[in-house]
Amino acid sequence: IGNLLLVLGASILVGGLRHGTQTFSQRIASSNASLLVLAVIGLFVPAVFAFTTGPGRGTLTEESVLVAFALIAAYVLSLIYQFTNPDETLGGHGEAAGHGGPSWTGRVAIVVLVAAALLLAVLSEILVDSIESFIDSFGLSAFFVGVVLVPTIGNLAEHLVAVQLAAKNKMEFAMAVSYGSSLQVALFVAPVLVILGALLGRPMDLVFTPLEVAAVAAAVGISALIALDGESNWLEGALLTLVYLILAISFFEVR
Repeated sequence: IGNLLLVLGASILVGGLRHGTQTFSQRIASSNASLLVLAVIGLFVPAVFAFTTGPGRGTLTEESVLVAFALIAAYVLSLIYQFTNPDETLGGHGEAAGHGGPSWTGRVAIVVLVAAALLLAVLSEILVDSIESFIDSFGLSAFFVGVVLVPTIGNLAEHLVAVQLAAKNKMEFAMAVSYGSSLQVALFVAPVLVILGALLGRPMDLVFTPLEVAAVAAAVGISALIALDGESNWLEGALLTLVYLILAISFFEVR
């Protein structure tokens, strides 16, 4: 929700204000939109299944695990297709401008990546331990903190990168950041958590509340409509941001 509405909206808004109408690959946007629709189906079907069959926890967990495997398979297939057809799916065919980053060897890059991942894991543990006291201190609901605050603060660096890319008139890269993060969470991270929960004896399922499913469907729907024409402007970015604010207010009121 945050990536498709807040991040993408802010990127399109900033890019549109600086450069007017910006263009990007319709083919790439269409491919990402199709995968996001699959993610919505993966969230919608278990919820409908739960509504029609009743609260059978074991059955819901089994169905969610099977759906999780299907979503992961879709994510893996999309990666295979992207890396075997880079000219059609990855974009970024223009000349590189400015400094391209440090000239690290592959070994140094892997060590830095692993070290950053370990530090991130430590910080995440600290964040999780402090959430309950934060909720009690400010009187917020766990729902609002988990859906709005934590994703926004936790991915702030990534969000700023997308906005900076759009400001530099690299809208295709900015959209890749927004869509890529959303697809990774919906098609890989969430399904992996469901599978790990089943293996560790802490069952989880993909049965989300009607508000959550509606919010994800709205985010996917409006972002797809905006992206499919291959053009964006500041008004579309403002509309995405406003939809995010509407959903954030709804989540804030949930107790």
